[in-house]
Amino acid sequence: MNTIIPDDSFVKSIHGHKKKKGEQLFTPLVLVMLGVSALLIGFNVLQLQSVTGMATASVGGAYSAELSSLDINTLKSTGHTVAAVFPIQEFKTQEDVMRYMFPTGTPSYGAALSVSFDDPITSLSTLARMYEGLKSEVKTNNPDGWQRFISLATKPVGISCEYCCGVGPIGVDSQGNSRCGCQHNPAMLSLALYLSAYTDMPDGQILQEAMKWKTLFFPKNMIELGLSLAGGDTSGLQENLPGMVGGC
Repeated sequence: MNTIIPDDSFVKSIHGHKKKKGEQLFTPLVLVMLGVSALLIGFNVLQLQSVTGMATASVGGAYSAELSSLDINTLKSTGHTVAAVFPIQEFKTQEDVMRYMFPTGTPSYGAALSVSFDDPITSLSTLARMYEGLKSEVKTNNPDGWQRFISLATKPVGISCEYCCGVGPIGVDSQGNSRCGCQHNPAMLSLALYLSAYTDMPDGQILQEAMKWKTLFFPKNMIELGLSLAGGDTSGLQENLPGMVGGC
């Protein structure tokens, strides 16, 4: 019986590229890039751990005021929204603000969206990637939910990435297009769109959830905003509060 000896092309097709003698799998440039990426990820994780250690808010937030009667037409800025959905009269210190505005755990909609307050970096990426597909789905299958979202998000209520890209408190145009290409903006829009279309949350509660996520994404800006609205001293804010979590 004749023995068939496979040629080099067959071996390469099975085993892939054959490493040449002296060829390096990782060049110095690749190793440097991997090292920088690891440092950036580690830095974000350490910052989040330090912030989370100061937060004692519950999954649903420590504030349970009635939000169904909130008139969103009276809100003209992110500051107005924060003052409307959180008890700023109880904000005396940074820890007070953290207790109400910085959430932990997994929200009621967390499983449906595969997000958790305890993992804001992964949740940011998940929500950001979701927006275009979710937008198409809701526009086609739930026009009432779409109109509800547009009515809410096109008002200056803070559903935006205003602290990283300067778009202000409105992150979407009248057609539902994100006004910024960063991750934070479509992530905020995905959250508001899903809650508007697929839950019975009143607008006030949707805004409260949006402000919680905005606090996770921009801890320093949002904690400072909450404290300043209450007339507190912001000069003593802890330096370990990150300005932004996740990539822009």
